[in-house]
Amino acid sequence: MTENVLEIKDLKVHFPIHIGTVKAIEGVSLDLGQGDVMGLVGESGCGKSTLGFSILRLLSTPGFFAGGSIKYHGRDILKMTESEVLDLRGKNIGMIFQDPLTSLNPLFKVGQQFVETIRTHESGLSKREATDRAAAMLECLGITTARLNEYPHQMSGGMRQRIMIGLALVLSPDVLIADEPTTSLDVIVGAQFLDLLKELQRQFNLSILLISHDLGVVAQLSDRITVMYGGRVAESGLVGQVFGNPLHPYTRGLLASIPNIRLDKPALETMPGNTPDLVNPPPGCVFHPRCPRVMDVCRRERPRTTGADEHLAACWLYS
Repeated sequence: MTENVLEIKDLKVHFPIHIGTVKAIEGVSLDLGQGDVMGLVGESGCGKSTLGFSILRLLSTPGFFAGGSIKYHGRDILKMTESEVLDLRGKNIGMIFQDPLTSLNPLFKVGQQFVETIRTHESGLSKREATDRAAAMLECLGITTARLNEYPHQMSGGMRQRIMIGLALVLSPDVLIADEPTTSLDVIVGAQFLDLLKELQRQFNLSILLISHDLGVVAQLSDRITVMYGGRVAESGLVGQVFGNPLHPYTRGLLASIPNIRLDKPALETMPGNTPDLVNPPPGCVFHPRCPRVMDVCRRERPRTTGADEHLAACWLYS
């Protein structure tokens, strides 16, 4: 059985605001095995990125952890000291952010940003040694070392995204969080980026948490899928299980909304209604106001997560 690198149990993340408390994540549990790729999907606002930031304790003010645990090789990140978390970031867990242009410092050349990242965690290395390591990483990514002397604005979106991968991997972490990594890329460059990420995953035996709203991207790269809705897990399982036999009505709605290249449907299917208000979420199943198969129990009680063969769904249809 594959060892779990990350184990998230009953995590709750809240943001107090003037009209109440936003329950951004409410009882999420998931495991990420060594060398596995977990796809995390759902509509905007469902808590995907918040979960990614939570793993590195990068919550923005006034967010706080209201419960649960995030364990990295058995150590609870939420109980680590600030210095321990700073050492963990980059060295053990790397992250690719959504927009590389805003994530890279526009005032420093790429080489300077690599050197700073490396020497922050390995202060004994000289600037020359850190530069050599950065150059080796760029070559691994198919980028000429001359790019180390350029500023981020001098590069294309695809090149900046590769630089972000290099910064995330240069310290050889075993976990990589990729937050909407293809959002700022066109279709061709995005496909090339996914091929590169897949090759790097095999080369470095990376465990990847791939956060995306694009089911096609997730299907191409992931071993397992977790579907989130309203800050909670709706369904999880192997890629073949979730795509081949979706259990939760929300998952079925997402899959039905994907354009069909055979054009055998007159129109795309849609889900009526809006995403839930996370300050005052609906009682019972958070999806029930939009669910085409809603029952009375769905309006009263939160469903249990049940299933078999690691294919789980939080739905009263299967409880």
